[in-house]
Amino acid sequence: MELLAKSDPPITLKEHIEDCLLVWNSIKVSFPQVGLIMENLDFWSVLRLGIIVHDLGKSHIEFIKLLQGNNDNKWERQRHELFSLPFIDGLDVELHEKQLLKLIVAGHHRDFETLHQKYISKAYTISGFANEFGDDGLLNYNKEFEKLRLTEVNQLLKDCFNIVLGEFKIVSPGRFVRSYLRKFNEGQVGMFSNDYFKLLLLFGALKHCDHLGSAKVSHIENLEAKSFCYLKNQQIKLQAKGYDFYSHQLQSGNTIGNVILTAPTGSGKTESAILWLHKQMEVSGQGRVFYVLPFTASINAMFERLGSNENGLGKEKVGMLHGKLQDYLYDYLDEIQYVSSTKKEEISKIKDKFKTIYTPLKVVTPFQLLKNLFGLKGFEQGIFEWVGGYFIFDEIHAYSPEVFAQIKVLLEYIVKHLNAKVFIMTATMPSFLKNELEKSIGVFNSISADENLYESFDRHCAIILNGLLKESLHEIANDLNEGKKVLVVCNTVVQAQEVFRELKGYASSSVLLHSAFTGEGRTLHEKRLKEGEDSEQNPIKLLVGTQAIEVSLDIDYDVIYSEPAPIDALIQRFGRVNRKRKKGICPVIVFSTSNENDRYIYDQDIVSKTVQLLREISLKDNGVIKEQILQNTIDKIYPDWNEKSKKVFGEMYQALKYTTENQLIPLLHSKKQEEDFYKQFDGIKVVPLKLKERFENYLSEYDFIGAERLKVQIRKNKFAQLRAENDANLYKSVYVFASEKGKLIEISYWVLTKKYDSEIGLIYSEQEVWQTEIV
Repeated sequence: MELLAKSDPPITLKEHIEDCLLVWNSIKVSFPQVGLIMENLDFWSVLRLGIIVHDLGKSHIEFIKLLQGNNDNKWERQRHELFSLPFIDGLDVELHEKQLLKLIVAGHHRDFETLHQKYISKAYTISGFANEFGDDGLLNYNKEFEKLRLTEVNQLLKDCFNIVLGEFKIVSPGRFVRSYLRKFNEGQVGMFSNDYFKLLLLFGALKHCDHLGSAKVSHIENLEAKSFCYLKNQQIKLQAKGYDFYSHQLQSGNTIGNVILTAPTGSGKTESAILWLHKQMEVSGQGRVFYVLPFTASINAMFERLGSNENGLGKEKVGMLHGKLQDYLYDYLDEIQYVSSTKKEEISKIKDKFKTIYTPLKVVTPFQLLKNLFGLKGFEQGIFEWVGGYFIFDEIHAYSPEVFAQIKVLLEYIVKHLNAKVFIMTATMPSFLKNELEKSIGVFNSISADENLYESFDRHCAIILNGLLKESLHEIANDLNEGKKVLVVCNTVVQAQEVFRELKGYASSSVLLHSAFTGEGRTLHEKRLKEGEDSEQNPIKLLVGTQAIEVSLDIDYDVIYSEPAPIDALIQRFGRVNRKRKKGICPVIVFSTSNENDRYIYDQDIVSKTVQLLREISLKDNGVIKEQILQNTIDKIYPDWNEKSKKVFGEMYQALKYTTENQLIPLLHSKKQEEDFYKQFDGIKVVPLKLKERFENYLSEYDFIGAERLKVQIRKNKFAQLRAENDANLYKSVYVFASEKGKLIEISYWVLTKKYDSEIGLIYSEQEVWQTEIV
C-alpha cells in the first residue's frame, strides 16, 4: 500500500508532493526577484527539498491509521511535521540550509509557541525512558520515530525525487524548537539577524506550495504582453480620431522605477498606472500587482473595470480583497442566477482564489496589506507575495494620519527589502504628505499633467451661500423643478435623512446614500444609482448622501449643494459634478455655516479656512475653480500636520516600524499585535428589530452571508451611548438551530430597537412602534 497524505479523497504522499512541485515550478516564473535578493542561498533548490520532505512524517503508523478512520486517540498529541525533521539531517546540503529546512517544515502547520506548549511539552519526555511511556505518561520520541515506514519513505525519495538520504540521528524536536523560542525572547531573530529574510520567504513560499498543491491548483496566472493589448486598442481608436493618450499617460508608460503622478480627476490616471506597469514588467519581469484604494465602492468598480475581458486585463487576471467581499459576491452571483445551494460554495471558492497568489493583480484596501506588518496569521505568505511586486496607490490622500503612517512603513519595507516598485497617483495632496511619501520610496520620478490639460479640466465655478444648507432647500427644489440632476452632500446621516425627506417629492427619481443602511440596503441603493446613470429615460435626478458619496460610484451630476467641509473632502465631492466635462462650467455650491454636530466630524478651523478660500475664488474669474491652482489651495489650508495629527502620525510610525524590525518573527504569531490591528476598526454590527425575523430565517437556511447583510454597522461610541440612554435600545438575542449535520449551533447577536426604513435607513430618533410586543 502506498503512503497517504490525505484521506478524503485519498491522495498519496507521492501525489501530494508532485502537486506541490507543480506550484513550485509555477511560482519560480511568477517571482523571479526572489532568487535575486537572496545571498548565498539557492532559494528554489532549498524550497524544492522543503516540499519533498515536509510531509514525510505522515508515514507514522498511527497517522496512517488515523487516515484510515481507525481513530483510537493514539495520535492526538503528536504532529506529523515533527517526524519529518530527522530526514532533513540526511540530506546532502549545507548545515545552515538544514537549519532553515527544519524551521520551515516544523512550523508549516502550527506556530512554534503552539508546537511547544500543546504538543512537544505535553507529548514527549526530555530524556528517554525504558518503557514506551514514562512515569508521567509522556512518549519517547525516538521510539515513536521507529513507527515510521522508513523503507517506503526511502524508496519514495530515491525512485521519485532522486534523493538518497545519508545517515542521520534521531533527535527529539524539543531542544530545536525551544532554542528558536529562546533566541526570540533574547531578541536574536529580528529583521537584522542572519538569515531572517531567507527564513521568512522560504516559509511563505512553502506554505503557498502546500496550500495550492492541496487544492490541486497546477499553475498560477501571470500578466502577459497580450494582457495589455486593450490599452493599445484604446490608443489606436484615439489616434484614428486625431488624438492620443495624454502626455502624462505616455510618460508613465515610458518610465522605469517609482513614480508619483499628479493629474486632475478623470484624466486617465488608471490607464497611466497600467501603462507604467506594462513597462516595468517588460524590464523587470513578473511580480504580483496590488492596486490599493481606500473604499469598498471604489474597489468593486475598479475590479470590474480591470477584470473586463474586452476593456481590461481579463477576468482570470484580476482579484480583489476587502472586508465586504462576501456581500459583493453574494449580489454578483445573484445576478448570474446561481441557485442558493451552490452559491455558498462558489463564494467560498472565489474568496479562496483571491486570497492566494493565483491572481496576478489584486484590487485591495491598504488594510489587506498592512495586516501582514502586524504579524497576523499567514503574514509570511503575504510578505512573500510582495517580493518584486508592483504597488499602485490611488486616492492616497484619503487616509487618517494613523493609517498614512502605516502606509509609510509599508512603502519603506517593500522598497528597501523586497525590490518592489511603487506608482502613487493623486489629483491633489498636501505637499507635507507628498514629502513623507517621497522620503519613504527613495529614488522616484515625478510626473504631472501638462498646463493645457489642466486648463481643459476647469469645469466648476464656486458659489458660497450664507447660512445652513437646510435653510435653502427652496433653492435646491428650484433646480430639481428645472430638470437638473442635483447632488446634495451633508456631513451627518441625520441631516442627510432630513434633507432627503424634504426634497424627494421634487424629483421624479431619487436615492439616499449613507452609512446607516444594512449591507443589503446599501447595495440596492448603489445598484439603483448605477442603473440610473446608465439610463437616459429614467436617470436619478436627486442624490442625497454623506461622505460616502465622495468616493462612491462613477456618477455625473449638473450641480452640487454641500455643507461646509475641508477642502480635500469638497474637491472629492465636486468631482461628482460635470465629471465627463461635457456641460461647460457647472456650479458647485457650498454653504458657509456648519451644523452644531459637524464639529465632531471635521476640524472647524480647517472648515472655516476652506470656506474663506472658496469665497475668495468665487469673487474672481467668474468663480471658476482652476484645476492647476488646486495644489496651492490645498497647501494654504494644510501647510502641515496640526499638532494632534502630527503626534498620532509619529507615534504610529515609530510603533509599527519597531514591530516590523523586532517583532515580526517567522513561525510566531503575536496576539497583542493582532489586537492592535483590529482596534483600528471602529464598528459594531447590529440587527434592526424590524429585520430580526428575516435574519433568523436566513440562519435557519444556513445562509450566513445573507443574514450578515441584514446588519447595520454603528460606531462603538454610538453603541455605548445607546446602551447608556435606555436598556431597551439594544438587547442581546440568541438563535439556536441544528446544523446540516445535526449539531446544535448557537449564534448570539445584538438587536437594535430603533426604527429602520429601507428608503431612509436607521432612524435613531424613532423606536419601532411594535417593539414592545416582540421584546
